[in-house]
Amino acid sequence: MARYTGPKTKIARKFGEAIFGDDKSFEKRNYPPGQHGNNRRRGKKSEYAIQLMEKQKAKYTYGVLERQFRNMFEKATRAQGITGEVLLQLCESRLDNVVFRMGLSNSRSGARQLVSHRHITVNGQQVNIPSYQLKSGDVVGVREKSKSLEVIQNSLANNSKVYEWITFNNDTKQGTFVSVPARIQIPENINEQFIVELYSK
Repeated sequence: MARYTGPKTKIARKFGEAIFGDDKSFEKRNYPPGQHGNNRRRGKKSEYAIQLMEKQKAKYTYGVLERQFRNMFEKATRAQGITGEVLLQLCESRLDNVVFRMGLSNSRSGARQLVSHRHITVNGQQVNIPSYQLKSGDVVGVREKSKSLEVIQNSLANNSKVYEWITFNNDTKQGTFVSVPARIQIPENINEQFIVELYSK
C-alpha cells in the first residue's frame, strides 16, 4: 500500500506543528514552506479549507490513507458515542499506534515497520497488520527473537512518556492495552469536529 515517504518537516511546517514528533529542522523554520517563506501574505482560509486541513493533519499524524480513514469514520458514525471522539479512539486503538505509544519505536512509521516485519505479538500470537484494532485487555509484546533488536532497545531507552490507558513492562518487553482512551487522554492536537463536518457535507 502506498505511503507518504517525502520530507516530513515540510508537512509539519504546512500544519504549523511537529506532528511527526521532535524535529530540529521544524524548530528552526516553523513557518509554512514555500519560496517566500514567512513573508508571503496568506489570505483567510475558507471553512472548507480549515476542515480539509484538519483531516489531512489527522491522516498524516496516524499514517492512514484516505480509504482507511474514511472506513474508520463510517465505523465511528455507526458506533455509540460522539463520532469525532470515536474516530480518534479508533486511530489510537490501532496496533501500530499502541506499539509507538509503548515506546517500542520513536515514530509511528517505525512502529508500523516493526509490526509488518512480524516483531510484535498480540496475546502471544504474531500479528503483522498495523491497522489491527486492539480491544481492552489485549497484551502486546515483542517476539522473543526480536527483544534484543537495537532499534527497540534504543527507543525504549529514550522513552519517558507514560499513558494512563497503557501499561508496559520494560523487562519482559510486554504491555497491556488497558482501555480505549477518553478524548481528554489523547494528546494529539486535532479538532475532530472539523473532520466530522467535512465528511458530513
